[in-house]
Amino acid sequence: MIEQDLRDRLISEPEKILGDQDVMRALIAANERAMGSNIVDLRGIAMERLETRLDRLEDTHRSVIAAAYENLAGTNQVHRAILQMLDPLNFEDFLRSLSTDVMQTLRVDCVRLVLESVQSADDPALRKLGEVLYVAEPGFIAEYIAGGRNVSLRPVTLRQVVPQSDALYGERAGWIRSEALMRLDFGKGRLPGMLVMGAEDPHQFKPTQGTDLLAFFAGVFERTMRRWLS
Repeated sequence: MIEQDLRDRLISEPEKILGDQDVMRALIAANERAMGSNIVDLRGIAMERLETRLDRLEDTHRSVIAAAYENLAGTNQVHRAILQMLDPLNFEDFLRSLSTDVMQTLRVDCVRLVLESVQSADDPALRKLGEVLYVAEPGFIAEYIAGGRNVSLRPVTLRQVVPQSDALYGERAGWIRSEALMRLDFGKGRLPGMLVMGAEDPHQFKPTQGTDLLAFFAGVFERTMRRWLS
């Protein structure tokens, strides 16, 4: 027999039992045992299926919310990086901001601006711009992105690093494991460029990730570079 005070509490607050899944399962199991093995409780089976569907919906709901927060955080990061990139008043500070403020805000470990040029990379005017600038021969960008394969070049490519990256990353090549490659169009009559972001985490940039935010960042960077080049 149930003690009277416990019985009175259960009768006065039945919603507490209804809200406890473990208690409800125990009651349903006891009811099935009382009915015997010759009776099938269809209502109990239906409830189990509904509970399973509810659990799946809750998991999906949590995943959607987590993805939404992650997208919002990524958007805020890109917006802050763009504002930092637009602050400098001369080209040298503009390039320097890529390897300091912008790199830290986007939480990447390396940033390179690749410019195709017939001019030698040993030119003193280029050397003083710092290690963020990498001057390459015409055709380097397409070859680097394609990796020797006959594929169409996308505006943004996310992948793990390839063996050819040693020259691009220099001393950091040993620990850069994934990269984002953003093609840049500087206008008619100019050779193309590429903005590269490298990360130590091999899973930070993967082909399955979305590229909308990086494409937007590259678009702003591209237009800013056109003004400096003009």
